[in-house]
Amino acid sequence: MPAAAALSVTAVLEPHEKLLIDQTIVKFKDKPGALLGILEAVQEGNPHKFLSLESLRYVAEQTGIPPARVFSTATFYALFNLDPQGDNVVCVCRGTACHTRGSRDLLAKLCLDLGLSDHEVNEPSEADKLSLTTADRKFTVRTVACFGQCALAPVVEVNHHILSHVNERSLQREIKTIKQETK
Repeated sequence: MPAAAALSVTAVLEPHEKLLIDQTIVKFKDKPGALLGILEAVQEGNPHKFLSLESLRYVAEQTGIPPARVFSTATFYALFNLDPQGDNVVCVCRGTACHTRGSRDLLAKLCLDLGLSDHEVNEPSEADKLSLTTADRKFTVRTVACFGQCALAPVVEVNHHILSHVNERSLQREIKTIKQETK
């Protein structure tokens, strides 16, 4: 990366973001899987739980890892987010068992209830990789290929809590409870 480009990239990051990245790099230096640990800590330290392009470039610059490798790592693993996430994250399983037990309808109803466009939900090519955030950033709705909880289908994860045998009514209650708690 040319020095001028590196300067413009690092100028975008806030000093506290650089400090977090620098401290994280020192913490994981010379450990197996260091890049994964670094990216996870940087994402966790972001208030919107995502990895900005600037932070990825800075990680590459500071570690000497090629930017393409840092970016490909961040895009390969589903746990990394490249877009800002909502305060509450709802993941709907789109695996075969969940699909046959109505997860697609759950997803469509959830998006409708939260005011998210259902156009993208109904696109078959996008069904397994959906990530939508409400305008107020209160909720992010995501899909996963499979939680591995097929006997409990349909499965929905709400803020890292697995819900089993979910139906529209139980999911609406869960969302309503979250909305009431955040008032």
